Amino acid sequence: MTGVPAGTVLRLGTDVWRYADGRILVGGAPTRVMRLRPAAARLVADGTLTASDPASARLADRLLDAGIAHPDPDTLPRIPLGDLTVVVPVHGRPTELERLLAGLRELSVLVVDDGTPEPVASALRAVVAAGGARLLRTERNAGPASARNHGLRHVQTPFVAFVDSDVVLDVEALARMLRHFADPGLALVGPRIVGTGPGRTWVERYENARSSVDLGRRAALVRPRSPVAWISSTCLVARVDALEGGFTDGMRVAEDVDLVWRLDEAGWRVRYDPAVTVAHEHRRDMRRWFGRKFFYGTGAAALADRHPAAIPPAILRPWSAVVVVALCSVRWWSIPVAGAVAAGAAWRLGRRLGTGADARVLPWRLVGGGVLSALTQVSALALRHWWPVGAAAAVVSRRARWLIGVAALVDGVIEHRRLRADLDLPRFILARRLDDMAYGAGVWWGCLRRGSFRALRIELRPPRR
Repeated sequence: MTGVPAGTVLRLGTDVWRYADGRILVGGAPTRVMRLRPAAARLVADGTLTASDPASARLADRLLDAGIAHPDPDTLPRIPLGDLTVVVPVHGRPTELERLLAGLRELSVLVVDDGTPEPVASALRAVVAAGGARLLRTERNAGPASARNHGLRHVQTPFVAFVDSDVVLDVEALARMLRHFADPGLALVGPRIVGTGPGRTWVERYENARSSVDLGRRAALVRPRSPVAWISSTCLVARVDALEGGFTDGMRVAEDVDLVWRLDEAGWRVRYDPAVTVAHEHRRDMRRWFGRKFFYGTGAAALADRHPAAIPPAILRPWSAVVVVALCSVRWWSIPVAGAVAAGAAWRLGRRLGTGADARVLPWRLVGGGVLSALTQVSALALRHWWPVGAAAAVVSRRARWLIGVAALVDGVIEHRRLRADLDLPRFILARRLDDMAYGAGVWWGCLRRGSFRALRIELRPPRR
């Protein structure tokens, strides 16, 4: 039997819809409609699937590749920790490194000093020696991507973990992530990144609720244009043979996104396991926090050059674009026109799907989700990527001011309630808008520096088959 090992248990994603007695599954990354034969539907009737024979293993591989089901790591065989090397890139931060190494004494650890100047470099050497790790050093600071690659070239085990120095990590978290590699098609797995403790400032409390590197509570197959489109290099575990040289040398921002998308293009699977949590020191003061968000935004232009199909901040179907334009016009005819276009889209989708009476509501649910997605993307454009354009429009147009104001308020309220943030609503909304402004300004700055605005374009795509 090829694929996942015998005995592996898969669980359908919590966001998967089931119709027609389980013969139609809707979900995955990106969302798709999957039809199962009656025998296959019976195998997943209770929401789980055990790979026990060639037929169930083939179904398991299909569900994994679609992102509709996720493995239960507790049912996967343990991989010895001796098969793993931890690579830690550092530039300064001896205190944080000492804390990290204290939890990794059982493992083989390579610390890569990325050109730290004296006297801090001497402090790093002392910490590494006391922590039982091995020190590698580059004389010139080349950035974390190059430092990780330098460490990777010295790895002699089949698996490698890249861990930043400001992380609090235990061996059991790495052991659980290693189990995922029983799937021979898996290249990379990442945990959920959370804060190290209760926030001491309102900025840190916002980050604890909505950090850029916290990708949520749902397990996911990681792919471009899906709910989890990347995983952070703050902490990840990889199959060495899949990396082919590792990160792109010289990339100082978005190098983790680039790696994930290259692995996906090469046919590998990348997985996000939020059941494993790793603590990270979030930024606490406004200046450093705002600067980091701006820095993240500058990476979009480089990604647009390397992955043009994956980067557009908004991808709309033609019918959903018409619905958004109609609703944003705020005229007496807006809702009737939007409703008619959406109804037409649902009718055409129903004919294409041919789901019959058992799933008559499915086309309407998919179209409703498409309208919500389109409105969310356009709102994000106005508040985040295109906020300079939105600000200019708000100066000259009362309708634009009203639309942007409503979007900013509604978005903040929904996110505050969804995340149950430990921060009062007014300051949460303020931090949310500053977050968007910093990132969006970074995107524009990166585009201006590269002389290309591909990272800001809207793309219209025809319906998928």
